[in-house]
Formats: sequence, structure tokens, C-alpha cells
Amino acid sequence: MNNALLNVLTFALLPVAAAVVGAVIAAFRSPNSTVRSYIQHLAAGVVFSVVAVELLPEIVSKHAPVEVAVGFALGVLLMLGIRYFTHSFEEKEQENESSIGLLVAVGVDVLLDGLLIGISFAADAKAGRLLTFALTIELLSLGLAIAVALGKSGKSRLKIITTVSLLSLLIVVGAAIGATVLRGVSTSVLEIVLSFGLAALLFLVTEELLVEAHEEPETPLATATFFGGFLLFLILGMME
Repeated sequence: MNNALLNVLTFALLPVAAAVVGAVIAAFRSPNSTVRSYIQHLAAGVVFSVVAVELLPEIVSKHAPVEVAVGFALGVLLMLGIRYFTHSFEEKEQENESSIGLLVAVGVDVLLDGLLIGISFAADAKAGRLLTFALTIELLSLGLAIAVALGKSGKSRLKIITTVSLLSLLIVVGAAIGATVLRGVSTSVLEIVLSFGLAALLFLVTEELLVEAHEEPETPLATATFFGGFLLFLILGMME
């Protein structure tokens, strides 16, 4: 294993740890929906900041509109397809009072998050680090949410923590795939892949994190949390 891949996998362990911490917290003392909404606002802000400050300028600088259009369209289509099939699966499982559909959906999301980390590191090490930190907050939110859902279905604390831990490890698998497959690819291919990642991350912010966060009544503090997260990672990007 070369140093570059080892570096990517090491960083990928951060969101894994965050998901496990979220699961442990929720298993012993579940935070209320308002707190989870604040965390989702924060995660949305920091992910959007990384997209706007790091990934988007990198994509625009290559001046490859055809590759950008192809990659972006593929990203949107894939995310819409994943949402359609996972939601259909979840609805069928809910009829049987099973959590398998939920776990499949989460597994796909986590694997994709890992792939995006690998993509970001392939483009730029700083972008990869910042995106990993941003997704760490997102995985904390996800770990909390999944643990709460599993707790409501009657799962024990040990089973909740073990399930979330195993699912979160998929992010390392995704990061390894992204970092390995994209090693040494041409500029055109990398531009397509980066545009794909851009679309996937925008989908994550607008169609998942903020949608779930807005299930709670919007408050000035929640809105400020989003913009605070954006500003924090904007400044971090300028400092490195």
C-alpha cells in the first residue's frame, strides 16, 4: 500500500469514528430532533462550503464544459436513481416492519461518501482533507439518526452500535476505490469524475441534509448554524 492511499484511508477513518460516536450517544441518551436538525444544518453548511471553495474552482479552471456536463449529468442521474430504488425498498420493508431497507439505503450513501473522499483527494489533497472533515460532521448526524431509528425498532444498544460501526466502515471501502481507480487517470476523465462528485455533493446538501433538517421548524439559530459552518470552512480553506 503506497503512502498516498494510506493517507486517504487514514483520513477516511475520521467519519467512521464520528458515526460510531453518534451511535453510542444515541444508544445511551438520544438527542432530540432539534439538536439533530442543528447538526444537519452545520453539516450542510460545511459540505456546501467545500463544494464552493475547493471543488468548483478546480473544475472551472480546466475549461472543459463537455466533460463537466457529462459528469454532472451522470451524478444527478445516479443520485436520483439511488433515491428512487432505496425509497421503494424502504417502503416495502416498512410494510413488514423491517429495518433492512433503511440499512441498505444508508450503506449506499456511506459507500458513496467514501467514493467522494477518494475523488477529492485525487483532485487535490487540501480539498480531500476539507471534504473529509465536512463529511465527518455528516456521518455524526447519520450515526445519530440511524441509532435512533434502530432504537425505535427495539434493537439492543450493542446491536445498534455494532450495526452503525459496520455500515460506517463502507466509507473506507469507497475511499479506497476512489483513490485507487482514479490514480493516474487523464485530465478529461478526472474532470468528469470531479463534476460527478460535485453533483452528488450538491444533492446531498439540498435533497438530503437540508430536507431532513427542515422537518423541524426553522429557527434563526438553525439558519445561523448553516452559515456558520460555511464560513468556518471558507476560512479554513483560505488558511491552508
